[in-house]
Formats: sequence, structure tokens, C-alpha cells
Amino acid sequence: MRADRRAAVVAGLVTAAVGFTSSFAVVLAGLDAVGATPAQAASGLLILCVTQGLGTLLLALRYRVPVTLAWSTPGAALLATTGAVEGGWPAAVGAFLIVGILVIATAAIRQLADLVRAIPTSIAQAMLAGVLVPLCLAPVTATADRPLLLAPVVLTWLLLAAVAPRWASPAALVVALVLAVVAGDERSGALWPQLTWTTPTFSLGAVIGLAVPLYLVTMAAQNVPGAAVLSSFGYRPPWRSAMVVTGVGTVAGAPAGGHAINLAAISAALSASPEAGPDPSRRWIAAVTTGASYLVIAPMAALLTAIVVAAPSGLVAAAAGLALLTTLAGSLRSALSADERVEPAIATFLVAASGISVFGVGAAFWALVTGVVVHLALRPRGH
Repeated sequence: MRADRRAAVVAGLVTAAVGFTSSFAVVLAGLDAVGATPAQAASGLLILCVTQGLGTLLLALRYRVPVTLAWSTPGAALLATTGAVEGGWPAAVGAFLIVGILVIATAAIRQLADLVRAIPTSIAQAMLAGVLVPLCLAPVTATADRPLLLAPVVLTWLLLAAVAPRWASPAALVVALVLAVVAGDERSGALWPQLTWTTPTFSLGAVIGLAVPLYLVTMAAQNVPGAAVLSSFGYRPPWRSAMVVTGVGTVAGAPAGGHAINLAAISAALSASPEAGPDPSRRWIAAVTTGASYLVIAPMAALLTAIVVAAPSGLVAAAAGLALLTTLAGSLRSALSADERVEPAIATFLVAASGISVFGVGAAFWALVTGVVVHLALRPRGH
């Protein structure tokens, strides 16, 4: 195997390994929070792996660009803090379906894309930061409750954060899973991959409180940064095609429990950077390897879900919270470093972190409303 091809394959394997292990627990927590049973959550994790794997293969082979897809980790965090919506799990599935349709519409309707871009980045990032706070507090509260159980997880993360930051979160989660097997109870569900169909229903509360924030978070925190990462390495992102592929993948995966797929943002650089080979024209091989790897990983969804379900309370959630610390830091930095006044971002952050629910609509939506209102009220006259 040529050296450049070998580097691309290794980079693709690393991208898939880091992308999956660092955040699958967040996905399971999010699906569980909006009403999924363990079987439905396992189905959701399985279909997300399949749709993002197939989508990555399609885009990388078609455009010969190292474009990779991922599930929406910020979106999963949003689910975890939003909780049950009006209409329960079927309504949440309906919200996932609407998100996919909105992403497809973004590719076709320029005005919709313009509307998303009109929301100040600081407000969108502040909303994401507020959503992440409760999840990032999990390592603190869980360690206080069970210090001996959580100590190996936290120490693993801390040691690797100092010497190999990329592997800190995956390693901490692996340690948590090992402890879950050792200290967990004997509950288990199906251990073989199985898709579970849920017929979508629709409720106003789920559309406003879940679909709209999930769409905005997926666009602002995943798709836009993902395209920017590709551009930073000299590639022209296939924007419209990516929106169509991820939108269709989200629509197709929704009845099986998949909440959203999108352009990879956090892990995108792994397959687009020189680490994937010295020849930029050959790095698409890394993306192909990533897509194929997700298809290989997909059958593990049921087993991992069973381990998480049987784990002692707070153990896996703490590892997931550690994985989100970097995302939280980046969101706070983006929210507060803008040239605009910080009051809209602070107001957005506080409302999102509060976890309030008004008229059956969760805090994420009201955080956006609050941020936009404060932004308009404080905007200099004449602008």
C-alpha cells in the first residue's frame, strides 16, 4: 500500500473511532430523554451509523473531497436537556422528520438559508452552551456521589488530555464502559442489531420546542462549521449536495430513531488535514474509510446500549459530560468573543441553561427568542 493511501486509511479509521466513541453516549442519553425505550435508542444509534456512513461514502466518492458526515452531537445534547415533549416519543420522531425536511429545504430555498444566517452566531452558540451546561455538570455531581467509581474515568480523561487530547474522551468512555460491565446489574436487552420502527406523529410543542432548535443547532453548530473546516484546508464543500444527502438521511432515519445527521465539524479536520496524507487530492480516501468504518461499527449499537442501560447511575453520563467540555468551551468562546454587545448572548445562555418549559415548549426555543429580542432591543438605532 502506498504511503499516502496508508496515511489516508489510518486517518479515516481514527476519524470514525474518535467520532463514535467520543459521543455515542450523548446520543443514547438524548434519545432516552425524549422518551425512547432502550430498544428504540439502540435502533436510533444503529440507523445514525448507517445513514452517516452511506452519506459519507456517497459524497466522498462523488466529489473526491474528504467530506465526512456525523450525527448531531449538539443536537443530541439538546434532546438530553429538552426531555419529554408533547406527544411523547412518536412526536419526537415527527420532530426529527421535520428537521430533515428543513435541511433539504435549506438546499433548495435561499431565503431559508439566509434566515438561519441572520441569527447572530453569538446567540446560536450561547444557546448551545446553555444546553451543554447540565450535561457537563454530570462529571461533577457523579464524582461527588460516587468518587471511587468515577475516579478512574476522570483520571483517564485528565492524563490523556495532557498528552493525547484527541483520545482523552474516547478513552474515558471506554473505561466507563468497562466499569459498567463490572459494576452494572444484569439487565440487558437485545444484543443484536435491530431497527425499531416508530410511526411519526406531530404536535405543536414538539415542532416548536424540539424541531426548530434542533434544526438551528444542527445548522449553526455542525453544518456551517463543517463546511468552514473543509474550506480551511483548501477544499470546496459540496454544500447543496451535502444538505440534500444529510436531509434525506435524516428523513429516512427518523422513523428508526435517528435524530439528525450533518457535516462533521469536530472530527472533520482529521480526514481533511495533512495527517490524511501529503497529497490533498488523495485525502478523499480517508473519508471513504470513515464511511465504511461507520457501517462496520453500526452492529455494535445494541450491545453498547445494553451496557449503558445496565451501568450504575451517572457513570456513562459523566464520561459523556467530559467529552462535551471542549464543545462547551468553544461555544462560550464564540458567544462572548463577538464584536457585538454580550448581553444578548448572556441572556440566551441563562435561559437555555435554566431548563424552563413554558406552554410545553422547552428552554432552547425560549433562549433563542430571548436572545433575538435582546439583540434587537440593544441594536444601535439606524441599523
